[in-house]
Amino acid sequence: MLHPGIIALLTGSGITLVLLSLAAVLGLKILRRWDVTSSSEEQLLLERRTYLVSTLVQYGLLFEVVSTMLFVYTADDIHTLLVGAMCATGSLNANGYGFPALYAKLATMFLAAAWVAVNHLDNKAEDYPLTRRKYGLLLLVLPFLIAGYFLQIEYFSRLEPNVITSCCGALFSEGDAGLASSLASLPVRQTEIVFYCLFAILVVCGIAVMRTGRRLYTVLLSFVSAAFLFVSIAAVISFISLYFYQIPTHHCPFDILQSEYYYAGYPLYGALFTGCFFGVMTGVVEPLKKVQSLSGMIPGVQKRWALLAVSATAVFLLITLLPMIFSSFTLEGY
Repeated sequence: MLHPGIIALLTGSGITLVLLSLAAVLGLKILRRWDVTSSSEEQLLLERRTYLVSTLVQYGLLFEVVSTMLFVYTADDIHTLLVGAMCATGSLNANGYGFPALYAKLATMFLAAAWVAVNHLDNKAEDYPLTRRKYGLLLLVLPFLIAGYFLQIEYFSRLEPNVITSCCGALFSEGDAGLASSLASLPVRQTEIVFYCLFAILVVCGIAVMRTGRRLYTVLLSFVSAAFLFVSIAAVISFISLYFYQIPTHHCPFDILQSEYYYAGYPLYGALFTGCFFGVMTGVVEPLKKVQSLSGMIPGVQKRWALLAVSATAVFLLITLLPMIFSSFTLEGY
């Protein structure tokens, strides 16, 4: 519990949790009383409080976005303290709270990033048209943040260095049962086809959004980006990781975060999450075109987000291709 990463995670998430809990109280009042057309004392007080609280919450949620990578880094760093652990897989598998904590952090990361994006749009309009929606979204983020915080506490406090944990070779073995093994056992060629085809569709949709901004393309880009996220994670486990390790039986998605592989996993996953997030958000904000004060702003935002989606996923693809291009390792026979 005295590891610097653990202290930073629990302290930062604890502060964010306090901020969001206080903001949730204000959010409930806003959902009941907010009326931008009113000039009453209560409305003016709500507006002043909202601006201050939104600013503080934004910084707290930005920490939650960054802290997801810090959580993974910490899990990987402490594997040397656990018997049998070779990477973050072994650390997270050391008790029953590791992977649930990771999933909660990932869910919180995407929801927190969505709130920051909505808050950014709301602050650009003079009449703050998204105030109710963003505080409604905040009430959705709060349970995930609470779950993630207490799962982290349970996970880190229940780590026992003398208890043998499973390594990634056992969890991601092709002959074992379970989701991880099923992903490792996916047929390589078919997975490659789906992966590259989805990327091509994502790029085409992104370019179409940048050129036309039509609803059809923004919604399609949103769905394709969400699908590409899950397919890409499956592809990393199925065949992409093998090129980094140059071992045809090693499917761990966490070892590429280590120094032996030049920490390639951090920009790889960072680019993937960034690209898919902005791709999804491009379609999510499509209904906001009906909001009068945002109608002229949203098309430009969608085009910028589509550019970010295409650019970030292209960086992700480039990182995956580097070991394929510059190494002699092949997957013939798979």
